[in-house]
Amino acid sequence: MTRVLVTNDDGIAAPGLHALARAALEAGFEVTVAAPAAQSSGSSASIMAEEQDGRIAVERRPLEGLDGVASFAVHAGPGLIALIAAHGAFGEPAQVVLSGVNHGANVGRAILHSGTVGAALTGGLNGAWGIAVSLDVGMRPEVFHWDTAAAAAIGLLPRVMERPAGTVVNLNVPNTASSRGIREATLAPFGIVQTTLTEREEQHIRLAVEDLPNTPEPGTDAFFLAEGWTTVSGLDPVSHLPLGLADGQSDS
Repeated sequence: MTRVLVTNDDGIAAPGLHALARAALEAGFEVTVAAPAAQSSGSSASIMAEEQDGRIAVERRPLEGLDGVASFAVHAGPGLIALIAAHGAFGEPAQVVLSGVNHGANVGRAILHSGTVGAALTGGLNGAWGIAVSLDVGMRPEVFHWDTAAAAAIGLLPRVMERPAGTVVNLNVPNTASSRGIREATLAPFGIVQTTLTEREEQHIRLAVEDLPNTPEPGTDAFFLAEGWTTVSGLDPVSHLPLGLADGQSDS
């Protein structure tokens, strides 16, 4: 039976996490849930944690509707959770890391900052297949189609597992009962929201998140998602970029 780690960056109490774990369990996978004890959005693949005497606090946290599933609240971000899971912190290392369902889309190159994506990438770097899945809830949602997004991730997983171990994809799902279908897409130059500086004082600053005013670039994940498609983008692990410098070139 395939072992699956379900994590997120919204925290152990997040409904999207529960929906994803239920979907994986119903699909017949061996599921372990390990997620941050508190909100950890924007943590990327950080390996920072709350430590006491060099130890990271881990609590058993039973989840409603997931009887029999080992579930842990971890005082760390999702990147570190995926890392320690790969080293056996929650039992036999998972073969698949499912991260989400995130509250809000993760599109464009701004996914660099996403803890949801960071966990999937960390799983991939340690030899697991990874899917980061997000629900495009917008700014003021009235309903949340968590189960739709979870089902999309589970439906995509067999295709991902046809690829070499370590393959990681980023999946975004419209907040609707069904989408127009699924489209493979490139990453938009940035994303669909931006962070702005709203206050700057001597001893503090304040940030805000707002929608970008421009129209998404055609063919990108942001574009297709806005058009009602579920989008999937394959992600490269961290790797070197050849610069074309001559061997032995002086740095002076």
